[in-house]
Amino acid sequence: MPWTEITRIQYQRRGLRYASDLTDAEWALIARKMPQRRRLGRPRQVDLREVVQAIFYILSTGCQWRALPSDFPPYSTVQGYFYAWRDSGRWHGIVRALVRQARRELGRKPTPTAAVIDSQTASTTQAGGPRGFDPGKRLHGRKRHIVTDTDGLLLAVHVHPANIQDVHGAVPLLEHLRERVPRLQHVFADRVYRGKQLRDALSHCGQWTIEIVQRPPGVKGFRLLPRRWVVERTFAWLGRCRRLAKDFEGSAATEVAWLLVAHLRLLTRRLARPLPNAF
Repeated sequence: MPWTEITRIQYQRRGLRYASDLTDAEWALIARKMPQRRRLGRPRQVDLREVVQAIFYILSTGCQWRALPSDFPPYSTVQGYFYAWRDSGRWHGIVRALVRQARRELGRKPTPTAAVIDSQTASTTQAGGPRGFDPGKRLHGRKRHIVTDTDGLLLAVHVHPANIQDVHGAVPLLEHLRERVPRLQHVFADRVYRGKQLRDALSHCGQWTIEIVQRPPGVKGFRLLPRRWVVERTFAWLGRCRRLAKDFEGSAATEVAWLLVAHLRLLTRRLARPLPNAF
């Protein structure tokens, strides 16, 4: 996307304490999906908006939990909410709801019938956790396996060791997605997913059509391929967050949570923008 006078105005974050902070319109999209105050127990004293903004700050800057600026709530409080919402599935629920809302604003039905699948290998650190060696990319780490709709909106994500081939890693990902989106039947993929192996493994989930999008014969170098560029663009969107420069997490579940938060950051900014065709 070229930077012009119009696009610079759309993306500028002036007037905020930090560029990662939420505007009032962005917070309104999340606020109604936050947990309500409990009737019993100690009353909540922390501002959940500050908690979410602290999480976005760590996501955007890639800093450590203990390096969180002092004008946010204590890092232990923010960390506790992040992991609690990871374990309860709240991040999944918020992203799922905003994806449906974004599709409606684009003039599409809330649930898609076609999707695009791909994976990205990320190096891990000394934090530990499951990992493996990807001989194709020559990296030790994990794979971020995602499925998007044809507009690049995230539908499902699965993180697994990099030594698991894409055709095997796609099975639990698509099984979970079929449970939530039963109308989904057509999947665009690259040549790694070709053959009957993936279709046979998913036969118990119903009818699937997996269309392999390959580079034309004789073409070398970069070539924009139909449909596949959409999921690559989603990876580029996620790559704007420095926390995702590597897989710094000790568990795959935590990495999934950060990927969801990164997409949530994108969705709130797009949906709060008062312009048509924001995507």
